Amino acid sequence: MERKHRGKMIAPIIITAIIVLYYIGFFTVCVWLPMPVIMKLLFGLVPLVFAGVCIFVLIERIQEIRSGEEDDLSKY
Repeated sequence: MERKHRGKMIAPIIITAIIVLYYIGFFTVCVWLPMPVIMKLLFGLVPLVFAGVCIFVLIERIQEIRSGEEDDLSKY
């Protein structure tokens, strides 16, 4: 990994880590709260899906940075 790319990847990685930790924490709270199982699944799985989407978007962003395509608006 080149040094110039490393600096551009720090912010997306940190933001994604914070968001994913928040969603995992929310899931944990939903599991431990006393409520019906269907509500636990609904309120618990949705944040986990969001966390997965955040990780997927991070991977795409890292690939864009490595390929040198940093300005997404230049495509349009």
